[in-house]
Amino acid sequence: MRRHCQPNRRAALALAATAALALAAPGAWADTWPSKPVKIVVPFAPGGTTDILARAVAPELSKAFGQQFIVDNRAGAGGNIGAEIVAKSPNDGYTFLMGTVGTHGINRALYKNLPYDPIKDFVPVTLVAAVPNVLEMNAEKARQYGIRNVPDLIKYLKANPNKLNMASSGSGTSIHLAGELFKSMTGTQMTHVPYKGSGPALLDMVAGNADVMFDNLPSSMQQIKGGKLTALAVTSSQRSSALPDVPTVEEAGGPALKGYEASSWFGLLAPAGTSPDVVNRVQQAVAKALGTPEVKEKMQAQGAIPSGNTPAQFTKHIADEHVKWAKVVKDSGATVD
Repeated sequence: MRRHCQPNRRAALALAATAALALAAPGAWADTWPSKPVKIVVPFAPGGTTDILARAVAPELSKAFGQQFIVDNRAGAGGNIGAEIVAKSPNDGYTFLMGTVGTHGINRALYKNLPYDPIKDFVPVTLVAAVPNVLEMNAEKARQYGIRNVPDLIKYLKANPNKLNMASSGSGTSIHLAGELFKSMTGTQMTHVPYKGSGPALLDMVAGNADVMFDNLPSSMQQIKGGKLTALAVTSSQRSSALPDVPTVEEAGGPALKGYEASSWFGLLAPAGTSPDVVNRVQQAVAKALGTPEVKEKMQAQGAIPSGNTPAQFTKHIADEHVKWAKVVKDSGATVD
């Protein structure tokens, strides 16, 4: 009887030894990562800045790791649908989120029933880039209404409440909140029209179906340079090197807009519990790519400021952004449509 139990006992001991070895070297499995394609979920439609930055980073990661990094657009609910998908994905290193100031800075204060916890459900990997938003109009509409600058826009809005509609990439995004903050500080009214990303909103802006937008600069740059959109101001505290002749909102708006600032940012996050080894390897690969002249110059030409900071630095940035945007939501009286 004893003889028959020996193989089972040996197998159990071998299994225990293997488990102990795995526990002793928790990062060992990461040596084989990635052994299959990796997904980067973009929580907005194609064509916007979130999508542009994800598609700039993905091929660099593919080259670095020898596996394809695939961009997967999951638009809707101000980025909440895509963020929830990643929050509930396995933490095996094969799913990442291109998070935004909306999904990880604004939405917690704006939505009463957020389907994910932006702090507990994710591990920050790295901030990819920060960008100013740009206050812009359909160029033909701007000419038609005689709006050449921010004071002209304020004057027109006060004389014509809600006549202009304000497009955004979705309720709760920085594009939406930048507009709400502008309205609250100037005492003006525009009708908010949310889309499932900057791409669809820009199509309507160019077509003349939407009038005003506070878009992320990279996604609008081509249309501004092409004369389809008129840039009135940037929402950052300083002018953008990509549009040096365009003033800031604070600079152009006078006393009523003193202190106005509403910039955006975009960064990679993984489901909570993802191996620190994988997180650090991805962060280092992104930082290396963003430091190359080719990628850096391409981003800066679009108005983006590349980062590539550490997971710890990105974690602190997200915590600080929660505090900042909770105040903006409260002060502007913004609500989800």
